[in-house]
Amino acid sequence: MPTGSSLLAFTLLSAAIIAVPGPSVMFVIGRALALGRRPALLTVVGNAAGACAQVVLVAVGLGAVLERSIVALTVVKYVGAAYLVWLGVQAIRHRTEPAAVDGREARPSGRVLREGFVVGVTNPKLIVFLSAFLPQFVATDGWALPLQMLLLGVVFVAVALVLDSLWAIGAATARDVLVSSDTGLARIRLVGGLTMIGLGAQLAVSGRSD
Repeated sequence: MPTGSSLLAFTLLSAAIIAVPGPSVMFVIGRALALGRRPALLTVVGNAAGACAQVVLVAVGLGAVLERSIVALTVVKYVGAAYLVWLGVQAIRHRTEPAAVDGREARPSGRVLREGFVVGVTNPKLIVFLSAFLPQFVATDGWALPLQMLLLGVVFVAVALVLDSLWAIGAATARDVLVSSDTGLARIRLVGGLTMIGLGAQLAVSGRSD
């Protein structure tokens, strides 16, 4: 398995990379603004589950195959981008709906988790990143390489789960502070929806050109 120092270096580097706002963070912030704290945290959990699925793909070698396949990677990219845009549109369409009595959005937990999972598992940038990042920290002796990559991937997702949750709580808290009326809530939801649409559009036009 990776040495203790290597695992520590990997954890710290993962935290530094994840702390910089990227697609996952922007998605979580958009969900927090559109839906509130609890759905945002459920989104983080679902997104982490999707990332775990990608870790498994990378560990068994499918990630590298997908990363090298322009067609497959493009399909994943457009599916993920379209889903993000759809979620943003739905947030805008329902922006005038009243919030639940306790301040949380009346949306089934399973649905929120599923939406987060789909976005996480269809993030093409993550699978390319994991395919390039994880192998740099495996040891040439000891555990089988797939097991080492699974371990590193779990550590990466765990760090992301913690840091993304902090972003979710921070964005939801800002939402609660800024919202003082139904009109204000609708505006915040509009911003959240536009954030997701913008993220989906950015994902659709980004990527390799080869």
